[in-house]
Amino acid sequence: MSGEFQSRFPGYNVLDKWDSPSWNEQTRRVIKDRLENVPERRFFSEQEWTTLHAICARLIPQPDRADAPVPIVPFIDKKLHNNEGDGYRFETMPPMREAWQRGIAAVDAECRVRHGTAFAELPDNLKDATLRAIQHGDVRSETWRDLPAKKFFEIMLRQIVSIYYAHPAAWTEIGFGGPASPRGYVRLGFDRRDPWEASEAHD
Repeated sequence: MSGEFQSRFPGYNVLDKWDSPSWNEQTRRVIKDRLENVPERRFFSEQEWTTLHAICARLIPQPDRADAPVPIVPFIDKKLHNNEGDGYRFETMPPMREAWQRGIAAVDAECRVRHGTAFAELPDNLKDATLRAIQHGDVRSETWRDLPAKKFFEIMLRQIVSIYYAHPAAWTEIGFGGPASPRGYVRLGFDRRDPWEASEAHD
């Protein structure tokens, strides 16, 4: 069916490199930890956790792995619990932990102003429309008064995408070979690839 997910790299699975010269024991240990040790909720409230899960599901839908989606919210929660910053903060934004809690609450508040219910309870089309409005700073809720909606959306989106593409399932999806340690990458020019990299299917 035309609506079904079709891989651009058929037959490729980055984990097939597990025992190849591409990965050493240290690399395998790091990847194994990412796959098996999903953090528990320690920072977000249950409501914040639920809302952020629903946001992630709209920003990065995973219909092809509905039974085992790439975990995103647990790693954001871990970062905030450990208070691991990015080394900088935008002057218009509050501290990182406060920004996330206020921002998630503001998303729910925006949905209540517009649609009378929390984000996670909305149908997908209204979720998307609300996120698009927040992305462009078109907000109605007073909860955004001291929190720039566009900047919060930018920070949230960047973090969600970063965590998603740090997962081996996403590497397979884009044909990435992962951290090639100790082998390394040699053919770094445009439209060139090493023999052990994934080959993209073409129409």
